[in-house]
Amino acid sequence: MSNRPNWTRLHARVHQTLRQRHLLAQQRRILIAVSGGQDSLCLAKLLLDLQPKWGWQIAIAHCDHRWPKDEGLVTHVQQLAHNWSLPFYLKTAAELGTSEAAARRWRYQVLCEIAQAEGYQDVVTGHTKSDRAETVLYNLIRGAGADGLQALTWQRPLVQGLQLVRPLLEVTRAETFQFCQEHQLPLWEDAYNQDLKYARNRIRQELIPYLKSHFNPQVETALSQTAELLRADVAYLEDAAQKLRQQAMAPVNGEEQEALFEPCQKATPRINRLVLQPASLALQRRVIRQFLVMVQQGAPSFEQIEEMTALITAPNRSQTSSFPAGMTAVVEGDWIVLRDNNRVDGREG
Repeated sequence: MSNRPNWTRLHARVHQTLRQRHLLAQQRRILIAVSGGQDSLCLAKLLLDLQPKWGWQIAIAHCDHRWPKDEGLVTHVQQLAHNWSLPFYLKTAAELGTSEAAARRWRYQVLCEIAQAEGYQDVVTGHTKSDRAETVLYNLIRGAGADGLQALTWQRPLVQGLQLVRPLLEVTRAETFQFCQEHQLPLWEDAYNQDLKYARNRIRQELIPYLKSHFNPQVETALSQTAELLRADVAYLEDAAQKLRQQAMAPVNGEEQEALFEPCQKATPRINRLVLQPASLALQRRVIRQFLVMVQQGAPSFEQIEEMTALITAPNRSQTSSFPAGMTAVVEGDWIVLRDNNRVDGREG
């Protein structure tokens, strides 16, 4: 392979994106997630070509789901890493994934494990503008709010000291395919991408082409711009909600409220509704969502958030129905108090 890459417009665009958005600093240790498809191969080749300018240390990681139609894929990606003289890391699933979401969670989990074990600072994926547009539609159909519609951000923390970075969010899937053809990259044809039983594939194969043909030829760009605008709005609102939540979670018996959410604590989590009443509904909802995440250690449902938000202005002694975690929210004067239905007099019942 030549040490002097054919410098293209896409090289220049990604180089500029990295600089303007401060995505990958110089001298970073970077782990590239490579599936074998066009987007991840395009990303790997771009970063490899840019490496001399940035001084990165690059490696390739592959997650083997053991899906039947992927036989030979591991060898394919491993050979690619060998040809590029890059370290190669492989993680193999213990069992076949049961859903897209489960497979995605497993991939991020093992990518974190590899990066932490081997000392990499960034995990980089080949998500594109096309992926971002599809995610907006997918989450919109599912009833997501602004948080869901701004998904696929440029970067986000995975764990402390490790960032997930997506440098190709301004590049379409058509552009990554053209780049791979121009550089004669050996693409792996993923048979599962054609399976229309998966909702994302139907959006990709049927809905996006329909929207392009009948509404807007640049629909991917339009949806991606919407996600980018919402990203800044969500960041601002989340910061404002966090500050308001901290004001509303006054110390109880000399202890900060956050301590009440630790396991085995007997104190009852509560939030001051008088502090929340002057705030906008948008902030109230976000404060309640943050509060419930702390309690449940997971994302609350829309119904849970709405039910508890209504308590901010409800009469004294109003309460919600029991949440799935066995909790009930009750209005007690100025406070909304979360009661654990499994506890009696501060003890486990």
